Amino acid sequence: MDFNKSWKSFLEEISDPQFVDVSSFKQKDTLAPEIWNRHGLGDEVRSTAIEIAQEFFETLRLDPSVLIKDVILTGSLATYNWSEYSDFDLHILIDFSQLEDLPLLEDYFRQKTRNWNSTHKITFGGYEVELYIQDSKEEHHANGIYSLMENRWLKRPSKFTVEVDYDTVKKKASHLMDEIDNVYDYYAEKDFKTAQKMADALMERIKKYRRAGLSGDGIYSTENLVFKTLRRNNYLQKLSSLRILAYDGVMSLGYSLDEVHIEKIKK
Repeated sequence: MDFNKSWKSFLEEISDPQFVDVSSFKQKDTLAPEIWNRHGLGDEVRSTAIEIAQEFFETLRLDPSVLIKDVILTGSLATYNWSEYSDFDLHILIDFSQLEDLPLLEDYFRQKTRNWNSTHKITFGGYEVELYIQDSKEEHHANGIYSLMENRWLKRPSKFTVEVDYDTVKKKASHLMDEIDNVYDYYAEKDFKTAQKMADALMERIKKYRRAGLSGDGIYSTENLVFKTLRRNNYLQKLSSLRILAYDGVMSLGYSLDEVHIEKIKK
C-alpha cells in the first residue's frame, strides 16, 4: 500500500470557496432541545456535568484552599447558534491569583484537559463534552453563559440579526486551508524543517487572527467564523497533527511515512 499517496488523498479536501461549509453558523429559533427545557438546563444534564467537573478537578491535586468558583456552560450550545458540530463546552472556573508558579500550572492545566478531552468521549444528547480550566476573573467573550452551580443564566443569549459576510468567511477560510495543504506538501516531500517552521507560524497566526476578531466584533466576527470554519472542516486538526509529525521527522533518523502516522492525523 502506498501510504504517502493514501494520506495525501485524506488530507487534500476541496478548499475552493464555493465548497467551504458555513451553513452551521445560521441561528436557530430555539436552544438545543436535547440539552435545554423550558425551565433551563435539564436536571440530569446539569448534575452529571457538575459531577464530571468535580471529579476532573480532584485529579489536579491543587492546594486545598483552591476551590471551584463555578462551572459554566458556554459556547454555541449556550446560544441559538448551535449545530451538529457543537460541543458541550464545560468550563471550570478557579481563581488563578491563588496559584503559585502560574505559567507552569497553566501548561499543566492545558495538558490535563487535552488528555481528558482526547481520552473521554462523553456525550449529552449527542454533543461531546469538552473540559476547560478558566480563570474566574478572565474576560470571556460569549453570547451565552450558564452557571451550572447556581442553575441560572449569567449571560442570557439573545437572538439578533447578524450581518455576516459569508463570502469573505469562505474565501479567507479557503485561503488558510490552501496554506495548510501547502504545509503538507513540504512534509510529503520530506522537507520536515520547512514544514515544521511553516506549521508553527501558521498556527500562531491563526490564533492571533481569532483573538483580534473576538476583541473587536466578538463571536460573529469574520476572524472567529473563519477559525470555526477551519475547525469544523478538520483543518485545525490537520495542522496540529502536521506540526507534531514534522517535528518527529526533524528529530528522527530514517524517518518514513507509515500507517501509524496516517492514524495520528485521522484522530
